[in-house]
Amino acid sequence: MAQIILVTGGARSGKSSHAEARARALPGARLYIATARAEDAEMRARIARHVADRGEGWITIEAPIDLAGALDRCDGRGPRLVDCLTLWLSNLMLEGRDWEPEAEHLVAALARQKSPVILVSNEVGMGIVPDNALARAFRDAQGWLNQRVARVAHEVEFVVSGLPMRVK
Repeated sequence: MAQIILVTGGARSGKSSHAEARARALPGARLYIATARAEDAEMRARIARHVADRGEGWITIEAPIDLAGALDRCDGRGPRLVDCLTLWLSNLMLEGRDWEPEAEHLVAALARQKSPVILVSNEVGMGIVPDNALARAFRDAQGWLNQRVARVAHEVEFVVSGLPMRVK
């Protein structure tokens, strides 16, 4: 099994930049597996900022839903950076899909990988309890997804204020 690294933290914590630096330090072509959907102007601007911040030298693969399949299809081509599990989960839930079997497919895919995978995910359960059922369901699902991925990861890092802390 390849090296699996989970980088988590809050919004604008520096987790993506840290994950990109980790990927750059690995040998081989760098693949960026994007889970975001550019469905409005604000999200298109966010994506453009991420692309600009990453710079040259990345091969982008879009996988808003079939993340496990994307990992399998590009395995062996170099280290992969998945950014991010939070948007992937959101995409699944907004499509009305059962996220739990998808998470199991992801965990199984991670166990099969030959090339390193760095996954970025938000830590969303550290604030107040959301006021609506969908937001509470999402917060709970994100926590459970992060736990499942953390169990199979070789390393887990929590990034706060741009500073990574090794958890596992």
